Parts: sequence; C-alpha cells; structure tokens
Amino acid sequence: NYSTIAANKFDFNTSILVLVFVVFGGLGNMLGSVIAAALLTALPEALRSFADYRMLIYAIVLILVMLATNNDDFKALLRRAAAEGADTALLPETWNTGFFPTDHLPERSDRGGEAVKALCAPLARELNMNIVAGSVSDRRGGRVYNTAYVFDRQGACLAAYDKTHLFTPMGEHEHYAAGDHLTTFSLDGHKCGLLICYDLRFPELFRTLALQGVELLLLPAQWPAARRYHWETLTAARAIENQFFLAACNSCGTAGETVFGGASRILGPRGELLAAAGASEEIVTAALDFSVLAEVRNSINVFHDRRPELYRL
Repeated sequence: NYSTIAANKFDFNTSILVLVFVVFGGLGNMLGSVIAAALLTALPEALRSFADYRMLIYAIVLILVMLATNNDDFKALLRRAAAEGADTALLPETWNTGFFPTDHLPERSDRGGEAVKALCAPLARELNMNIVAGSVSDRRGGRVYNTAYVFDRQGACLAAYDKTHLFTPMGEHEHYAAGDHLTTFSLDGHKCGLLICYDLRFPELFRTLALQGVELLLLPAQWPAARRYHWETLTAARAIENQFFLAACNSCGTAGETVFGGASRILGPRGELLAAAGASEEIVTAALDFSVLAEVRNSINVFHDRRPELYRL
C-alpha cells in the first residue's frame, strides 16, 4: 500500500528516493521486503541490485543541542534521529561541558572517553546507527583535549580525533592540549574524515583528507552567531574545493556572553545545500548519493590538475 501511495503522489524518480530512504531508516523485515520487491520491479536493469543501490543513498542527521542538554535529552534526540531514518548521527563540539568553562575544566571533563563511550556505544547498538559523538572535553594523561569519538552500528569505537587547531582568540590553547594527527575511518563502506570547529579555517587539513580519499567530512563545532557568514561561506568553500560531502553540526544557545549560532548544514560536493538548520535545538536530515562524486570530480578534475611541486605550505 505504501509503495502505491508513494508512486501516485510523486513522480517516478522521487518515489524511488522516498522509498529507499524509508527502507533504510529501519522498517521491519516484512515491510522492508515488500518495498524492496516493489523497487526491484520498478528500477531499471542497471539498478536491479538492491544491495548496490543501498550504497548510493545514505541518510545523515545533524543534531543541534543546547549547551546544557542532559543525558536523557541526548538519548531522546538520538532515538528521534534513528526513527527518522538516520544511518549516521553527528553531534556538535564539546557538548559535555560547553565551550568552555575555565573553572574546574579538568574536573568537568570526561576521563579518556569513558563517559561518552558508556553513553554512545550502547545507543549505537540499540538504534543500529553510527554515532559521530561531536566532541567532548576529555582528560587524558593530566591534560584536557577537545576530542571527537566515532561509534559504528555495533557500538565499537572506530576512531578518535583531538582538535589540532585551538582557538587562541578565546584562550582555548591555555586550557586544552592540541592534537597531533589526522583521522580517517569507514562508515558503512564510505571513507570519512573528522575535523572540529576552528579547523575549518585551515584548508590544508581538508585537502590532506581529500587526497586520502575521504568522501564525507564531518565537522562538529561551537561557532558563534556573530560569525555566521564565515561559517556558511567556509563550509561551502571546503565542500566545493575538495568535491566531497560535508556535514557541519554547530551548537546553539548561550555560554557566558557568547551566543552560538546553530545553522548546521549538510552540503554536497558542488557546494549545494542539502539541508540546513535554524538557530534553535532541532534535528536536520539529508540523503547523500555517493554515486555523484565520480561525476563531479570528472567534470572539473582539480585533483588531476594540481601542481603540488609549486606549493610551499
């Protein structure tokens, strides 16, 4: 019944996208099988393999949270994201402490990711959803790092990244230690990279990850509303110049005198805006079609035309 309604309401191409998106959101086996059978009948020969088509359409959700969100609210937002069909959820920067309390920061921080792992690993398993857990203030070896942790659908911690560029105008470098390496990982067969907030102003990082084959760049942030134009311009520029998908999740709310701007966004490899959020707490979702990456990169082949022998960075 659902497939008939969808086909009647939308044109052929749109109905395929809607159905695939819903199926991958985690419908029960019986309903999923019915819809898959309808799709296989309708799709052209080149797309008859449902498993192959699954890799083309990928749902990513951004969860904007207020700085004071507690664990129960956090879990409720992730469960809503899973119910909306998310394959991967992305959270903002330092959601456990805000950006950032200067008083008793070590005491407020996580301990080697213990708290975020205890919270996110079981949720990832329960919801069958990858969780890129934004970043947390994380104390290790007597120092505090701004660290992002990544969990796959089985709850395994796949990767961790310590923010490499600390925001000196607000004194982040006086309270946090900087990371010393980049990180890549695979989510459901797609190579991903992870950077944090102020890293956005350093294009060398993004190009380095693009040259390593990253298809999706994930960027948690605590970006102030006063510089929203920079946020929108730079995220679009990084997606365009590196020809990959970019998902940027920013915090909202107020910490001290700083108002954080929200405006989380998901961009395609041409810089097109696939989804955008406002300034308040919400969930934003987009479907990513990874099959377009080859087309975009072949049409304007900047990686082929690079002249690295001329670059002195």
